[in-house]
Order: sequence, then structure tokens, then C-alpha cells
Amino acid sequence: MKTQSAPILSDLLPASVRADFPILQRKMNGKPLVFLDTAASSQKPQSVIDAISHYYSHTHANVHRGLYQLSQEATDAHEAARLRAARFFNAASEKEIIFTKGTTDGINTVAFCLGEHSIQAGDEILITEMEHHANIVPWQMLAARKDAVLKVVPVLDDGQLDMDAFDELLTDKTKIVGVVHISNTLGTINPIEEIIEKAHAKEIPVLVDGAQSAAHQKIDLQAMKADFFVCSSHKMLGPTGVGILYGQEKWLNALPPYQGGGEMIETVRFEGTTFNQLPFKFEAGTPNIAGTVGTAAAMDYIANIGIEAIAAHENSLLDYAMKQLREIDGIQFIGTAPQKAGLISFLLDGTHPSDVGVLLDKMGVAVRTGHHCTQPLMQRYGISGTVRASIGPYNTAEDIDILTQSVQRAAKMLR
Repeated sequence: MKTQSAPILSDLLPASVRADFPILQRKMNGKPLVFLDTAASSQKPQSVIDAISHYYSHTHANVHRGLYQLSQEATDAHEAARLRAARFFNAASEKEIIFTKGTTDGINTVAFCLGEHSIQAGDEILITEMEHHANIVPWQMLAARKDAVLKVVPVLDDGQLDMDAFDELLTDKTKIVGVVHISNTLGTINPIEEIIEKAHAKEIPVLVDGAQSAAHQKIDLQAMKADFFVCSSHKMLGPTGVGILYGQEKWLNALPPYQGGGEMIETVRFEGTTFNQLPFKFEAGTPNIAGTVGTAAAMDYIANIGIEAIAAHENSLLDYAMKQLREIDGIQFIGTAPQKAGLISFLLDGTHPSDVGVLLDKMGVAVRTGHHCTQPLMQRYGISGTVRASIGPYNTAEDIDILTQSVQRAAKMLR
């Protein structure tokens, strides 16, 4: 089978974008690196690397606590990152932006705090069959702690949510809906606005897992009207170990804090403690200052390219990849919903995903294999895992050509 790159793809983003990512100049097993695992963690542009290095080289001090100039500069940089995040996602206020360790930490924060605030025995928690483990286990722990009931919206064969089942499962007993925006395994883009509207009609809050959407499509939190939105910097061209929890101010004011100590306090006495105002109420201890600075740089990079241009580029690459891969005999796609992001999960008849992944690596192609932290979803499809190729702004039509050729070669070698 021959592949031919679609010329239009090269016009959607500047050719210089790939050159902005130094790691992509590496070779793997003597081959140019084709990185197709952005869903797990994106690569970092030089501007993000430089921002982190500059912070440690010129600005580092602890924040919010020092009267000396260096501490003030670090505090200014850290709080500027918060304001940048609020503007990037169109939050109503920077007070609604809480810095966390990542998406998982944000979900755990909401699950714990909401549990302490309002979850009682017999209450229901509604999630979906396509959730990442990070949006399953914290709710299981809450249900066990409070003797609540965890309910699950099933997934249809093509990877869409069964919205008829959602309507039936959403009841007056439901106290929170937790739903992924874009599935990290299927690529399905869920109807978030519809879900939120239906939940809010019953005065039920909604947490949206935006780990896979934050860097790939425009997020307008005021328009979305989610009560909570969580994402990770490392999946949006930023550093590891830092994330964002957005919460509507009314909720953040109502919920108790998650952890104690450091900046989250106002006064401490042995007789009792009073807590700081938002957003510091939920930020115990010294934050990942370099991480927040790097996150702001990543948002600047995305904004300079344009999130709409990134989305158009990745969608075109997805369409091109699907057309090319469909020509391979014995390929089976897991997740074919009409509304889909730049992510492809597939199997090859007569092969194991891990074997395919190892061979692709030898050809310089980095993909993820396994259950992708969605074991219940794998059980639903009766499989142990998939090969997953996920697209970022630095990928090209040539990457897709190499992927297609490499999968074809792997199929011949393994059968």
C-alpha cells in the first residue's frame, strides 16, 4: 500500500512548529522520532523549557511570604500564571483557579471536599463507562466512605455515551456527575453542554475531566457552565506535576479545604484554625512555582498559534490517518463516534497490542499500548488493550505516513 501526504495539511500550522520542540530532533533506533503519544503526555516547546530555566536561574524564592524583592518577583510570576489560566479558559475570576498536582489531584480534591460537604448514605454518584481510572477510583472511595451508590452510564458500540441511559440514571438522588470531556482511549468528544444542562435542571453539579480537551479545543468555562473542570499542564505542552482545578466560586466557598498547612490558613491557634480566602484555601504548602510559570508559557505558546488552528490541524491529521489506516488488512478501530478528537485506538487481527508497539518503536514510532487506565472500558469491549496513536500540534502528514507504513510492516511481521 502506498500513502500520499495531503498537501493541505502543511498549510494549517507553520512548518516551524515542529522545530520548536527540541526532543523531536532526536532519533530512535536510528530513525527520526515520530511521537504519537500526546494523550499520555505532550512534548514541550523551547519557550516552556526556557521559562522554567529562567525562573530557577533568576527568580526563584518562596511565594506569598517574603517582603524582599526576589520573593515578590516569584509571587508576581506565580499569580500571573493564575491570571493567565483564568483568561485562557475564560473563568469568571482568577479566584476560581486552583493550582494542583494535575487532573488526578483535582478530581480527588473535589471528591473529598464534596463528600465532606454534602454526600450522605444512599446518595448517588454518576460517572460513565469510558472514564479514566482517575475519575473512577476517587468516587469509589467516596462512595465507600459515605455509603453512597456509584452508578455508571454505559457506552455504545461506536464509543458514544448512551444518553438515553444517562437520562434514566440521572435522578433526584444524584449528587454529582463526573464525566470526561474527551475519552483518552476512544477519542470520543462527549456532549458536555447537554450533560451539564440536564444535570443543572435537577440542581446537580458536574465535574468535567478536561485532561484531553484543554489543549485541543477552545474551552470557555463560563459558556460551558461546568461546576468543576480539571486538567493537567503536562498534557497541554507544559511541565509535569502541576494542574488546574477550576471551580465556580459559589462551590469553592461552600466546600471545606482538602489539606491543611501553609498558605491555606489565615490564623492558627491550638484552639482552632481559620482558613484563607480563595484561591489559597485549597493550596496547602509551597506550590510548584516553576510548574505554574511553565504552564503560563505553555498557554502563551498555544495562544500564539491559535487553539482553533491547532484543532483544525489535528482534525485534518485524524481524517487523513483514518483514511490511510483503513487500507490495512485486519485492522479494527475501537472508538468510531462521529464526534471524535485526534486519537486512534486500534487492534490488528492475530496480534497483541504490546507486540505491535515494540515493533513500531524499533521503527521510530512512539505509540501507547495497553488499557490506557480504562480497564472497565476494555472489559466492556472484551479486550485487554489497544494500540493508541494520539496527535499533537507538532505532528505532520509525514508522521502519519510513517505510522501507516510501520503498522503495515508490523502486521506482516507478526502474522
